[in-house]
Amino acid sequence: MKLDILAFGAHPDDVELGCGATIAKEISLGKKVGIVDLTRGELGTRGSADIRDEEAAAAAKILGVQIRENLRFRDGFFVNDEKHQLEIIRMIRKYQPEIVLCNAVEDRHIDHGKGSKLVSDACFLSGLRRIETVDNGEQQEAWRPKLVYHYIQWKNSEPDFVVDVTGFTDKKVEAVMAYSSQFYEPNSNEPITPIATKNFLDSLVYRSQDLGRLIGTDFGEGFTVERYLAVNSLGDLR
Repeated sequence: MKLDILAFGAHPDDVELGCGATIAKEISLGKKVGIVDLTRGELGTRGSADIRDEEAAAAAKILGVQIRENLRFRDGFFVNDEKHQLEIIRMIRKYQPEIVLCNAVEDRHIDHGKGSKLVSDACFLSGLRRIETVDNGEQQEAWRPKLVYHYIQWKNSEPDFVVDVTGFTDKKVEAVMAYSSQFYEPNSNEPITPIATKNFLDSLVYRSQDLGRLIGTDFGEGFTVERYLAVNSLGDLR
């Protein structure tokens, strides 16, 4: 299945938190979108890997993505090496996305920056035909995504561009809250973590509102890029 957009996250819920509204909007526009989680989030303080598997499936259904896969890398300990790059390359060649979305370049959780660089490097390597990969017993063709964008996570990174996601923030929050083990629940007996506070839950909306304010809309989601953005004319900018 060829996808228009493939979003990678170091942990289940990274994609929903970073670009859930953008994904929901693109799907509403007819785009085919998939999600690949690098780990099961097994080192998370709350819940368990099995619970997060179920939550990830529920969130995917809410967003309406075409596929969701988990590469089962070691949470906290995966590295950017040939073995892991080849697994990412296999996913890229399998789904042949035009656009790849991935973790923040630098963030509070060490897996976010590692995952960002790993996916970015694999996107380049995936276009080299002398790197051979196999899926379901068949040789894969080289494929390099046209665009690689990094969503914003815990830290308030300065965006290179902001997507107007007005009308899709509620869908994002619904998908995030499918991870009921991870986020704010006043009656939970689980330990409190930085993302399990009401302030963090509220930040999903107020950050989006602030980015929307800066571009003259109600809600926005920001992204960073590693290379220059290209436009056909000044009229493409607003």
